Amino acid sequence: MGSETAQKKILVVDDETNIRLLYKEELEDEGYKVLLAENAEEARQQIEKEPPDLVTLDIKMPGMDGLEFLNQVKKKYPDLPVILCSAYGSYKQDFRVWSSDAYVVKSADLRELKLMIREVLGF
Repeated sequence: MGSETAQKKILVVDDETNIRLLYKEELEDEGYKVLLAENAEEARQQIEKEPPDLVTLDIKMPGMDGLEFLNQVKKKYPDLPVILCSAYGSYKQDFRVWSSDAYVVKSADLRELKLMIREVLGF
């Protein structure tokens, strides 16, 4: 919880309200500014309006799924770090996740996600 996290913005993209709110609360406790989006279209608008330092992205979402959105984000913003979050570990074998900066299996315990965020952001 150092000052290095203070101005870092994280965009949480997940179609489940309770997950978005949990991530927001936990990451704000770590000192991040947290932006929320419930689908790929909302996330795209958010990125254009207020570019984040990092995106956490759910894979299974209605409409455009996270892997398709990841592909679009990496084409347009190649340097924007994206951490995929999924309830399913099986996606780790999917070559489409390789362009993400990290992959975290969803859990009520966010320690792994927080560690991954710090690692990807470089502190």
